[in-house]
Amino acid sequence: MTTLFLGLCLSALLFRLFTIQFPHAILIPMKILITLLKPLSFLPALLMMYIIFSFSAQTGEVSGELSYKISYQIVETKNELLNTGKSYDELAYEAESIHYYVRKAAHMTEYCLLAIAISFPLYVYRIRGFWLFLLAGIICVGFAGLDEYHQSFVSGRTPGIRDVGFDSIGALIGILLVQLFCWSSLHNPNASGKSRKKTRRSKKHRRRS
Repeated sequence: MTTLFLGLCLSALLFRLFTIQFPHAILIPMKILITLLKPLSFLPALLMMYIIFSFSAQTGEVSGELSYKISYQIVETKNELLNTGKSYDELAYEAESIHYYVRKAAHMTEYCLLAIAISFPLYVYRIRGFWLFLLAGIICVGFAGLDEYHQSFVSGRTPGIRDVGFDSIGALIGILLVQLFCWSSLHNPNASGKSRKKTRRSKKHRRRS
């Protein structure tokens, strides 16, 4: 164990000395690796598209049962938290009354997550501002339209322009969240303050030398 530990320490030391002596020798492979891994940043978006497609492939009966179960779970949890003591029939009626809104909220949530998964990789590729909003929006809305068209071939499902509208609202929210997050990260006053301090220190060091 001691020999292994000493060997690892020696290897780390030699690697450190090598990177100090030949900094470009490690930077070039790292740049190549980053370039090769960049396309993989779209994998979450592809996964989200697959999940949306899978939900759309469910028959109308299966999809309705799933969304109703979620609706009932919501009203049942509310009943337990507030201790309202409602009966099963009352809970079932309340679940039915929010069923439509739960389905539309699911649409918006799916496409909000899809927009986030698309926008972050585009940001990595330096597509930002208006062009990020435009390109991510076109991809999300286009996929929403194709998804609704796909539902026309599924038993008990019908395509709807209104659903595309809800999907588009969810996508808009997702894109705005990414824009806001990235903007706040780049314009972080603490980060800019640290960079200013580093600049001042480097200037002082140059004057002294």
